[in-house]
Amino acid sequence: MRVEKWYYVYILTNRSRTLYTGVTGHLKQRIWEHKTGACEGFTKRYKIDRLVYYEIYKYVNNAIAREKQIKRWSRIKKIRLIVEMNPTWRDLAEEWYPELAKSRKANA
Repeated sequence: MRVEKWYYVYILTNRSRTLYTGVTGHLKQRIWEHKTGACEGFTKRYKIDRLVYYEIYKYVNNAIAREKQIKRWSRIKKIRLIVEMNPTWRDLAEEWYPELAKSRKANA
């Protein structure tokens, strides 16, 4: 039995609403890496860990092409895309990791 593989284009933000666009074949794992700071670089440095937008693709080439397209867009156009799906900019992965939420509350 063949398991369907899906690819995701996603946009993350932080409290300052700095935007980051990425692509992955494992959305839940990749967001966990962003939330825990396992990803060195831009997202870790600016604490970009809130999933505010994503799209699902069957073919990796389509996902990569869409990621490149979004990255070329102006900030205003990206914000419009986010608001269309997620008007309150809620963290769409907020409930995916209950253990992370508990540890953050304990450290607050």
